[in-house]
Amino acid sequence: MQSAPDRHEYPAHWEADVVLRDGGTARIRPITVDDAERLVNFYEQVSDESKYYRFFAPYPRLSAKDVHRFTHHDFVDRVGLAATVGGEFIATVRYDRIGADGMPASAPADEAEVAFLVQDAHQGRGVASALLEHIGAVARERGIRRFAAEVLPANSKMIKVFTDAGYTQKRSFEDGVVRLEFDLEPTERSLAVQRAREQRAEARSVRRLLAPGSVAVVGVGRVPGGVGRGVLGNLRDAGFTGRLYAVNKAFPEDLKEIDGAPAHRSVGEIAGHVDLAVVAVPAEHVPEVVAECGEHGVQGLVVLAAGYAESGPEGRERQRALVRHARAYGMRIIGPNAFGIVNTAPTVRLNASLAPEMPRPGRIGLFAQSGAIGVALLSRLHRRGGGVTGVTGVSTFVSSGNRADVSGNDVLQYWYDDPDTDVVLMYLESIGNPRKFTRLARRTAAAKPLVVVQGAGSAPQGHAVRATRLPPATVSALLRQAGVIRVETITELVDTGLLLARQPLPNGPRVAILGNSESLGLLTYDACLSQGLRPLRPQDLTTQATAEDFHAALARALADDTCDAVVVTAIPAIGEASPGDAELAEALRTAAAAGPAKPVLVVHVEIGGLAEALSAASSTAPRARAAAATDPQAHSDPPRAAESHTADAHTADAHTADAPAPDAAAPDTPVPPAPQPPGSVPSPAGASEGAHLIPAYPAAERAVRALSEAVKYAHWRREAADPGKVPEYDDIDERGAAELIDGLLARGQGLTLGADETRELLGRYGVHLRPAVPSPTPDEAARAAGALGYPVALKATAPHLRHRADLGGVRLDLADEEQLRRSYAELTEMFGSAEELRPVVQAMAPRGVDTVVRAVIDPAAGAVLSFGLAGAASQLLGDMAHRLVPVTDRDAASLVRSIRTAPLLFGWRGSAAVDTPALEELLLRVSRLVDDHPEVVAVTLEPVVVAPHGLSVLGASVRLAPPPARDDLGPRTLPVY
Repeated sequence: MQSAPDRHEYPAHWEADVVLRDGGTARIRPITVDDAERLVNFYEQVSDESKYYRFFAPYPRLSAKDVHRFTHHDFVDRVGLAATVGGEFIATVRYDRIGADGMPASAPADEAEVAFLVQDAHQGRGVASALLEHIGAVARERGIRRFAAEVLPANSKMIKVFTDAGYTQKRSFEDGVVRLEFDLEPTERSLAVQRAREQRAEARSVRRLLAPGSVAVVGVGRVPGGVGRGVLGNLRDAGFTGRLYAVNKAFPEDLKEIDGAPAHRSVGEIAGHVDLAVVAVPAEHVPEVVAECGEHGVQGLVVLAAGYAESGPEGRERQRALVRHARAYGMRIIGPNAFGIVNTAPTVRLNASLAPEMPRPGRIGLFAQSGAIGVALLSRLHRRGGGVTGVTGVSTFVSSGNRADVSGNDVLQYWYDDPDTDVVLMYLESIGNPRKFTRLARRTAAAKPLVVVQGAGSAPQGHAVRATRLPPATVSALLRQAGVIRVETITELVDTGLLLARQPLPNGPRVAILGNSESLGLLTYDACLSQGLRPLRPQDLTTQATAEDFHAALARALADDTCDAVVVTAIPAIGEASPGDAELAEALRTAAAAGPAKPVLVVHVEIGGLAEALSAASSTAPRARAAAATDPQAHSDPPRAAESHTADAHTADAHTADAPAPDAAAPDTPVPPAPQPPGSVPSPAGASEGAHLIPAYPAAERAVRALSEAVKYAHWRREAADPGKVPEYDDIDERGAAELIDGLLARGQGLTLGADETRELLGRYGVHLRPAVPSPTPDEAARAAGALGYPVALKATAPHLRHRADLGGVRLDLADEEQLRRSYAELTEMFGSAEELRPVVQAMAPRGVDTVVRAVIDPAAGAVLSFGLAGAASQLLGDMAHRLVPVTDRDAASLVRSIRTAPLLFGWRGSAAVDTPALEELLLRVSRLVDDHPEVVAVTLEPVVVAPHGLSVLGASVRLAPPPARDDLGPRTLPVY
């Protein structure tokens, strides 16, 4: 490492793994004195042209002085970073701090010259762009605010690296050299560029895993049976379109082929290129395989072996070593302890998993961390009966196991612009990076539905992720704000996904119900009410209804402008005129196809044939692939894994836990909706082509629950089209607040502000507290009341009595001094001395509804704004609504209306409606405060009394602390383990 005279220790926190433009990985780290030989070797592999562009002159080799200069850094004024693959340099970047005269300087000089050199073989992979992000972050950390770079005009690639970065810059031309100067402060454009590059790189890294041109299965047994031999057979039986290799170091030298695949004793013996290796050897032999794959240029690994972080501390270290080893070679990993991956595209047909049969092709992307849950989901999507009926297919499936490297975020990046995926279903045991997940989810949900079940598990062992302190209900609310369809069980996951895969989104909550059973119709009606939908009176076609009756009734319902969706209920009927299953299914399909684009669902009871007849209606396969629907293999029996004990156990659990959890009943007084943007409801991709394909459900509750999720998602899509804006307020003093915060934090690392400081800081943002005068004696209380003016309130502010009017620590509407003194005496007699009670006198606020507003900085999720009614509603029932900061005007309006007790704000049972615009403005001001000043880590306003005209903030607390690091604003990196 660095020698003793160096000014700073080696900055290990600058080390990072990154995904490059082509999907490969590289490691970025500081250059040290130990890198002299690596630097020389690297330079020898750079072309003369690239050397000329770097030094503006022929420069065939580095002198000893050059090597010393480029490897000795103080990590403050002189910094060098290298991108490495396999331990060798592929690119370097350095900066040197300069003064106003362009000469070497030290702080407080805030400008530096920056220069890059990338090996020709690695140019075009986005290495320089990644290095620029990281060297820029390092420079900002060291107090450098601006970079300068001199580039030859012919070096268009490097000029493009700088100009495309999104920073504010200026360009000049002098003496035949282009001089670029740019500020390093992240801008909206630079962050957008960074995130777009992140999406493309991470999506491509997953695409390389899911669409390989060649696969090697390492650990194929010499006799039938075993994991490796099974995966090889699964790949072969699926019809994998690429090259397939079997590898086992124990193979006899004369063995040339096994199960139709060329046999090799090591990956290195394979003559051709290998894109993906499926590693099916015991954990202790995996490092040897990883090294072989890395040396051979394999792009990615699926590690099936167990014995890693799930097995304890030793396994955690083994897992971390696995990730470091693979990334050193630029490889990404699915697993370890993975179930595998599947891609049903006809050009790929990849089944690199333990699933013995290829899932049917379709338009649903499926992700599960747990292999057992993955089996259960594939089973439900594959079979008829016991769940959503009919043929259901997937586009791609990923079961990540311990997700040591590739995570749900990476796969979400891939599905975002995957043309073969219309709906995304995810089973997540944890969300390792909630801030990034909500950002990716919001973008994905704006293009295609994203349905998520989050299990109760913690982060996978071995992950160095920040734990959220938010309760699960808050996390769920934030996911919904991001457009995620959050369901509770895997049954609901499949139910909802199937509806969204092939039906248009509803324009509203109005539901028509028709069928041949009055009782089932009423049951469906009640289920709609419990889910907050607006059902129309059920239409009973009687048990004598024919297929023509169903067709005509469905056609009328779809044509009715007062309904947004239709639920058809059907029970077995007896009689010669009763329709056959196929006849009824055809009648419903043709009516749905001919009518307006509205979602249609079928609730069938004990009509197995109807489920079969509607199987095409439940299929998510593209119509262009109709030939596949008649392929005998496409209608083969369910996978054997679906019949396993594990899969059945999870299926049973899903049924047991599947009792509906209805929302609160509709209040007496409806809550006015938040303002809506104009425009029609968008539909999921591909919905228009298969709008007549009808999903069928065995229970009304399940069908209605899926429909209610579609209604809420459609509402979110309408709002997402016009998310609103963050208002500007002329009376906000952002600079004054910053100066005040800096002065307060100079006292210590974290503190809760006093009453005067809280009032001053909030006042800078237009949030005004009603004065509360401390009154340690009756006489001082009387003087305070005289100054404030009667009537007044007398409150005990001791922690155990604050906000506890039920305990008697508050006296309201004291009209004169006599009442004030009597109340003071009662309080001290009941609760103790004035020193214990800490009484204050406050002028009475206009009558209204008591509410509470909170904001908190969560280390994992970011800043969260919360709102609810004060007292039992929020404390006992948890009736709080939450939004991520910054909050827009539309967010504030929906936040007020999201709590179950919102009718109290809008004139419930004849009471006066309160000033919700003033309340929304208060929420926006608090949001601005915590967004502008991340040092404000907690704010509580309680109570906030909202009157018919205006509001009063009667109590407040503010906590300051150094802000937590924002990993979403730094350079792109892969998680550290």
